[in-house]
Amino acid sequence: MILPEVLAVAMVGAMCGLLLAGYPVALTLAGVSLMFGFAGDAFGVMSLSLLGALPQRIFGIMTNDVLLAIPLFVFMGVMLERSRVAEDLLETMGRLFGSLTGGLAIAVTIVGVLLAAAKGIVGATTVTMGLIVLPTMLRYGYDKRLAAGTVAATATLAQIFPPATVLVLLGDQMGNAYQAAQLAQGNFAPRSVTVSDLFAGAIVPAGTLVALYLLFLIAVAFFFPKTSPAMPPDPQAPRGFAMARRLLAALVAPIGLIVAVLGSILGGLATPTESAAIGAFGAILLALRRFDGDGGWIRTVLVPVLHRTTQVTSMIFLILIGATLFSLVFRGLGGDDMVHHALSDLPGGTAGAVLAVMLAVFFLGFVMDAFEIIFVVVPIVAPALLQMPGVDPVWLAVMLAMNLQTSYMHPPLGPTLFFLRGVAPPEITTAHIYVGVIPFIVIQLAMLAVLWFVPALATWLPQSLYGG
Repeated sequence: MILPEVLAVAMVGAMCGLLLAGYPVALTLAGVSLMFGFAGDAFGVMSLSLLGALPQRIFGIMTNDVLLAIPLFVFMGVMLERSRVAEDLLETMGRLFGSLTGGLAIAVTIVGVLLAAAKGIVGATTVTMGLIVLPTMLRYGYDKRLAAGTVAATATLAQIFPPATVLVLLGDQMGNAYQAAQLAQGNFAPRSVTVSDLFAGAIVPAGTLVALYLLFLIAVAFFFPKTSPAMPPDPQAPRGFAMARRLLAALVAPIGLIVAVLGSILGGLATPTESAAIGAFGAILLALRRFDGDGGWIRTVLVPVLHRTTQVTSMIFLILIGATLFSLVFRGLGGDDMVHHALSDLPGGTAGAVLAVMLAVFFLGFVMDAFEIIFVVVPIVAPALLQMPGVDPVWLAVMLAMNLQTSYMHPPLGPTLFFLRGVAPPEITTAHIYVGVIPFIVIQLAMLAVLWFVPALATWLPQSLYGG
């Protein structure tokens, strides 16, 4: 007789193998789940009646108020692509810092932070910055590896800076896992973890990561000035009060949108879904500033934005439904108990279990997308980890988010690298991009280590704002 745990392990292996072979994610998750569900029923270790819970779970996904924020945040990010916010910011910040050695790289990082907070989508931020920033940096003599690495790293900040789509999805999954962990411990009045908690928890670590990026760029400019030369002075560039007015005009709109979205959440004035609606409306207003009055705005801007939003949202929810079926069958085969026992028996106790999960997530980033890891891996491992002493759910979620951010960037399969390669100028090779991101990956791993030893970086702000 085949043990159910053997089928559970084989199920995970089959999923990874098919993903490596290039099969669509959502269909792979659903197909593998059904195949092993029938196998489990045939071997008498699982009943197919368990799949009767699937329609109710799908209905719960589609009516989840938190997940309603996803299409709104995606719409906001795509609409901002059409409003030319990045162009205005880069031109203005470049003139402000460009006269300094390494100043353009610093300006790019600051612009990347603002775009990450405004867009929340890695792909959109990478493409926008790759098209605008890379040619400019090369034109002024920047080292190709440094230019490519800077753009890739700052664009990937959209993975960790609120209101990142990843944080919304991770918040929903972590909230479910935290409740499941408390119920398993006999607590039938469980506390909750919300997306707002994760937004608050991610701000300080994300800001610290940006500070480390800037320190690295300043050090490179100081010790290797030829890699990041100063921009030549432009006699026609505005100065003094005119420059300040231009800077203010470029910064007011994106910063105002960020403050409106994050401020309403952190201040308790709106839920993430309501603040996403605020952000979507604000993005429309920014795009309308470019309206030329010929009546074609709906056709040339709004319809393509809605089309792209529908594509991205459909992809996310289809993966989520496939992952829900996968989790259902995996639990039916006893996989969750197996994971709990395996993590509990690891040497090092809680620290050993968390380290094992972090390493697994890091290496899974080679073959799985962040959404797949959130939907498949987190529901399996998070309940077991959260039952262990000393594991704070917000800290664990922020650690996972930063780890997933690293997986988006590390060679050879980081999605950011492919996005950037697709829009980079011909003189930027794949080797330039891969080598250029290595220092930033080291910085991110160092930040993960800091967060490991100083969990208050993630827990202090949500505790100060919401208590508990």
